Amino acid sequence: MQVKKVATYVLVAFVVFYLFTRPAQAAAAVNGVFDGIVQGANQLAVFFTNVLT
Repeated sequence: MQVKKVATYVLVAFVVFYLFTRPAQAAAAVNGVFDGIVQGANQLAVFFTNVLT
């Protein structure tokens, strides 16, 4: 349990460091993740539309 807590703190510290040192790249990474999520949701919508019609 202790290792999980330390790993979480290290990850949060890395994210904060990355945001402050490379904000443009961090924003691009977040946009890429959200674009992937949106694209996946759209593909699921197409799939269910085709299944239900």
